[in-house]
Amino acid sequence: MHLSEITHPNQLKGLSIHQLEEIARQIREKHLQTIAASGGHLGPGLGVVELTVGLYQTLDLDRDKVTWDVGHQAYPHKLLTGRYDRFHTLRQKDGVAGYLKRCESKFDHFGAGHASTSISSALGMALARDRKGEDFKCVAVIGDGALTGGMSLEAINHAGHLPNTNLMVVLNDNEMSISPNVGAIPRYLNKMRLSDPVQFLKDNLEEQFKQLPFFGETFTPEMERVKEGMKRLAVPKVGAVFEELGFTYIGPVDGHNIQELITTFNQAHQIPGPVLVHVATTKGKGYAIAENDRVGYHAQKPFDLATGKAYPSTKPTPPSYSKVFAQTLVKLAEDNPKIIGITAAMATGTGLDKLQAKLPQQYIDVGIAEQHAITLAAGLACEGMRPVAAIYSTFLQRAFDQIVHDVCIQNLPVFLCLDRAGIVGADGPTHQGLYDIAYLRCIPNMVVMAPKDEAELQRALVTGIEYTDGPIAMRYPRGNGYGAALADEGWEPLEIGKGEILRNGDDVLLVGYGTMVYPAMQVAEILGEHGIEATVVNARFVKPLDTELILPLAQRIGKVVTLEEGCLMGGFGSAVAEALLDNDVLVPVKRIGVPDKLVDHASPNESKADLGLLPSQMADTIRKTFFSQKTDAVRV
Repeated sequence: MHLSEITHPNQLKGLSIHQLEEIARQIREKHLQTIAASGGHLGPGLGVVELTVGLYQTLDLDRDKVTWDVGHQAYPHKLLTGRYDRFHTLRQKDGVAGYLKRCESKFDHFGAGHASTSISSALGMALARDRKGEDFKCVAVIGDGALTGGMSLEAINHAGHLPNTNLMVVLNDNEMSISPNVGAIPRYLNKMRLSDPVQFLKDNLEEQFKQLPFFGETFTPEMERVKEGMKRLAVPKVGAVFEELGFTYIGPVDGHNIQELITTFNQAHQIPGPVLVHVATTKGKGYAIAENDRVGYHAQKPFDLATGKAYPSTKPTPPSYSKVFAQTLVKLAEDNPKIIGITAAMATGTGLDKLQAKLPQQYIDVGIAEQHAITLAAGLACEGMRPVAAIYSTFLQRAFDQIVHDVCIQNLPVFLCLDRAGIVGADGPTHQGLYDIAYLRCIPNMVVMAPKDEAELQRALVTGIEYTDGPIAMRYPRGNGYGAALADEGWEPLEIGKGEILRNGDDVLLVGYGTMVYPAMQVAEILGEHGIEATVVNARFVKPLDTELILPLAQRIGKVVTLEEGCLMGGFGSAVAEALLDNDVLVPVKRIGVPDKLVDHASPNESKADLGLLPSQMADTIRKTFFSQKTDAVRV
């Protein structure tokens, strides 16, 4: 059977081990070819090919439920569930999503894009199953990186307290999240991974006891304790920890041996209550280049399969915001030992790996634990440190209560640096950084700013570190800057709550924030071609808003447009409109940004085109809103 013929995972049933191994080979080949051509997550999926095939061979996917944590490793799952013919559209507009989506396939039982959710969701399904009197299997597949997240430990704690609830957790242990894992739990797992297999002894203890003439088929309570004590001797330390938490522990199992996986999963399905199957895998398995660079090949842009090298850019590009942020932070930290960079398992993505390499004593990786990261930063701030928490906008959502309770209520000088703010492209709705303006500006004591380009980012970074009156946040986008001239030192901080005028005009006031300042300038140029002269303001801060600058301009010009790359509800435009209303400046306001809808996966420009956020579209919107009667003749 060829992989292209598989439209339902139940077709794996009845295939020989040799046939399943051939299917696995084809999955790996298709996976590699697709990512090399279009880009995407490479290493995670390569590592779980045999795990996916082996697990699905033991399930009835018309009934049984599988939840995949994060979704990085779910590409083999997609290839086995009817998406082979469309897999070449992966992460492209209107194509196959890079993560799990319930609306995409009936086999995507739970959507995921953030870590540590699979055990909770699978347990919820299991509890619903039992309440309805139904009978199907619930399986959660979670990576060891996601196991560092507090939510997964909360779910394990709950599930272990439910001995009558059948649930299987498959721990995909590859020693990695995106970067190498940190913390005590991965260290214990590593010890377990390197231990000699002892599961057969554990599995067979009960049968061994029953063969003894003085035991028979039943055990007294005393002998049950003896049996359990002997079992404990047969389980290495990590296994014992999970068993103490209420799980039956099996493993570690070779995650690339289909026969062993099938045998183990079938055994686990027969055990009542919560079961944890520990599967040892290799991230990037089957592609030597990815195996040898598991961080660099977690995800890739289009690349040459033969060499592993990304295709060269056709023209030089400015440095990314993340790179400018990291380089500037390192230089500042060299002069200020109180600066502590904090990442939540995203060292490479945020650029903090550069701080780690240069000043490791001023770098902390907490693992996938954003809540802990923020409260840790609060504790550092209490003792006079200058914590800089670099966390993607979408991931910082997970720590909202900690921002409110532990940082803002205590008015602690924690500096939040929100990478990937705005539209992020192919990762889709789970990763769009569209809500940070709204969820940060509503909290007392918080200052919120956004630089218009990479040079202003340097100044904003200095501003955040020098600001000690309370918490402060800076948002900046994914991708490259505009090519603004960068300084190597001597950066001047921004004045808190002060914007700037970039262009003068009498017909309409355009107030741009962050990534929408340059587009606002483009909009002004287009309007100028139609005889409409605009004043353009770079707000820099949404909180405090520069009302001393904006209100008189709005009063004089009489028409206001706000431009932001974030949600309109509660966002930057709302802040401007509220300020105008509160100060009795009753002029028409048009807010341009992301409406109340989810932004699906596509390139950033495709998403902006769909949302009407390209400069030409925004100019048309402004003309139709305020100047529908105005002639197209250019002013003389």
